[in-house]
Amino acid sequence: GATLFDCSASSGAVNLKLTEVASGYDRPIWVGSPSGDTDRLFVGEQDGVIRLIKSGSKVAAPFLDIDAKIESGGNEQGLLGIAFHPAYADNGRFFVHYSKTGNGDTVIAEYKRSASDPDKADVASEKIVLEVDQPESNHNGGDLHFGADGMLYIGLGDGGGGGDKHGSTGNGQSLSTLLGKISRIDVDAAAGGKAYGIPSGNMTGGGAAPEIWSFGLRNPWRWSFDPCTGDMYIGDVGQNEWEEIDVEPAAKGSGTNYGWRVMEGTHCFNPTTGCDQSGKELPVAEYDHGDGCSVTGGFVYRGKKVPALRGTYLYADYCSSKFWSFKYAGGKASGLAEITSDITSAGKPGQIASFGQDAVGELYVADFGGKVWRIDAE
Repeated sequence: GATLFDCSASSGAVNLKLTEVASGYDRPIWVGSPSGDTDRLFVGEQDGVIRLIKSGSKVAAPFLDIDAKIESGGNEQGLLGIAFHPAYADNGRFFVHYSKTGNGDTVIAEYKRSASDPDKADVASEKIVLEVDQPESNHNGGDLHFGADGMLYIGLGDGGGGGDKHGSTGNGQSLSTLLGKISRIDVDAAAGGKAYGIPSGNMTGGGAAPEIWSFGLRNPWRWSFDPCTGDMYIGDVGQNEWEEIDVEPAAKGSGTNYGWRVMEGTHCFNPTTGCDQSGKELPVAEYDHGDGCSVTGGFVYRGKKVPALRGTYLYADYCSSKFWSFKYAGGKASGLAEITSDITSAGKPGQIASFGQDAVGELYVADFGGKVWRIDAE
């Protein structure tokens, strides 16, 4: 599947626009395609319905409807993420992250596509992979992605409330909980009575839960892998002042501490001054609440339609609908720029809930006004 991405260097000048692809969705929070599937785009709605766009047209019947299983009372609850198994074309397996009805706890569940209809999932095929207690209704994280290593990576927020108030250190810095973490599990090697195995290379020592890959996150609502480099880009939603983008190079390995709740972005949070920044990975980009209120992490562009954009990471703010871009080079965000006026000249989205990437690397934007847009050359 990865061969469909264009990993060549960027070329030419870039002027962008948003092209409306489809509308009428109910809080769309996820857009994407399984590896190699160039005909269909999947759109996840927060209330628990996954819909299809096939050959450019909306399909009326849902691919999957698990509305009845989902608690979506909180603004940050519901169906929050989707990940297709790398071998989905053969095995039909995919994974969803949702908030469980009643208590709002995190559920990572596996489903299979219908044996008789590839445009439908088998709703009866659910297998619970992982459950995590959620003390509050917010900061549930959301995204999950398969890495180039075939492992499933899961991003969860700090358990919510405000200021990471749970436990003596907060959940972000506590290694005994999966809250405030990126976790990494092997869904192809169930072991020890669980529906998954623990791959080698995860964090060890310090009493770390065996699933943990990295820690110190507040609410990694949207994050992604660059399909060409394997680098991880995390949009970590801030508290009251600072929104941040973290980048983890593929070669780095596990154990990165992104700083929360000691730090918010590059700034001390708890304590408010003189905090210990040693061993904390600082973000490559941040912005204050003069520019928005909640970062929506995006993707590195690896498509063919906009050669000048290749290798560029795009992200936005949920409240202000502002867009930014940069290239990650030499451990830094190179050429960081706000591109709002350029990209929204032909159409302005509402609250930007998510970006998406299809099987050939083209990028999409989903907004809570119910629209899905594609990022195109002007």
